[in-house]
Amino acid sequence: MAPAASLVNLRVLDSQGIGKVSGVLAALDWLIANKSNYGVKVVNMSLGTPAINSYEDDPICNAVRKLVDAGVVVVAAAGNNGKDANGTEIYGAIHSPGNSPAVITVGASNSFGTDPRNDDGVTSYSSRGPTRSFSVDSYGLVHYDNIIKPDLVAPGNKIIAAEASGNGLLKQYPELETNKYSTTNMKLMYLSGTSMSAPMVSGAAALLLEANSSLTPNLVKMLLMYTAQPLAGFNTLEQGAGQLNVAGAVTLARIVRTDLLGLLKPTFGSALLTQSAPAPQTTVANFTFPWTQGIVLKHTTITGKDLINKYQVSYGQGYLLGDGVNEGLTSQSLNYNMWVKSVTLGNFLMKSDGSTMFSGSYLLSNVLLLGNGYAIGDGYAIGDGYAIGDGYAIGDGYAIGDCSLGDNGAGMK
Repeated sequence: MAPAASLVNLRVLDSQGIGKVSGVLAALDWLIANKSNYGVKVVNMSLGTPAINSYEDDPICNAVRKLVDAGVVVVAAAGNNGKDANGTEIYGAIHSPGNSPAVITVGASNSFGTDPRNDDGVTSYSSRGPTRSFSVDSYGLVHYDNIIKPDLVAPGNKIIAAEASGNGLLKQYPELETNKYSTTNMKLMYLSGTSMSAPMVSGAAALLLEANSSLTPNLVKMLLMYTAQPLAGFNTLEQGAGQLNVAGAVTLARIVRTDLLGLLKPTFGSALLTQSAPAPQTTVANFTFPWTQGIVLKHTTITGKDLINKYQVSYGQGYLLGDGVNEGLTSQSLNYNMWVKSVTLGNFLMKSDGSTMFSGSYLLSNVLLLGNGYAIGDGYAIGDGYAIGDGYAIGDGYAIGDCSLGDNGAGMK
């Protein structure tokens, strides 16, 4: 994705793809201490552990938030628990740290081996939102985060990549061998999973920063979502803003002002671009598709041309992209000291045909209100699948590329 980028490899999983939370935390601490020495701008986390504690209390989520606040883009795999062992769709199986609103959480799309994007879709195994991590108040009441995730999807099905010599996956699944290579020391294999999708977005983030080194992590995230391709037939809890569109995101990044990280930050509401915005569409392999032209926040969506025309407070370093959304028990509103009045808050999820971000199911902080008026708090049906409750195991049945998750472990997604 970004062939000129240098790579720093931090090993947190063993030869079986299993590790401990403590190992992940040690790596994240090392990154905070050494990011300047190595020039680290993007961190890819193709791993995850069941998201139980609210992102506000989860130690991995707190560690990645610290990295993002320090100016590092963090990309996390959504997980591969989009269906159970019987093939039934599941909602609510996003893993940590993908449940953090600070990271860019990536689900897996399927290109079906074709160049045109008109047949692309979300894989059945890609974990769906909302996040079901939770906190318990002093009265013993459970409060679910219910954040809209993933943020976007990227190709992750049957991805051909470098094959490590003697790796365990090939021993267990020899059919993953491609037999498509010219020399014996450059073997290639197939892999599927959101672990393959996350590096697509991490590489795209590196390309955006190459095009414009002043971008903050929040602006990288915004540009990727704003230019994403809505996939027909999939809702926001499956695809987030849509499928990764590198060409469109880089086009916008090149014309974003370059004084975002200076001592004098841009004035709120001032011009974000150095020239007029391009037409909101991209053509790939003779297929032209529109951009989403909106972004997913914690419990809502927001749209409007001024997302790219004007500088928003939430684009700055040290903020969550969703900061400035005031949430009540039955309503949401924008803080106009953080968002310009010309952008529109959408309290609704994308319709299943992918055509709009302003119709469908209503999402609040503690429950989902479905289109038919039924609220779900824990374990009730949603669409043609069901939501994860606090007693449901998500380790049964995983796609190739997954590894087992222990009670205190983190596994490759």
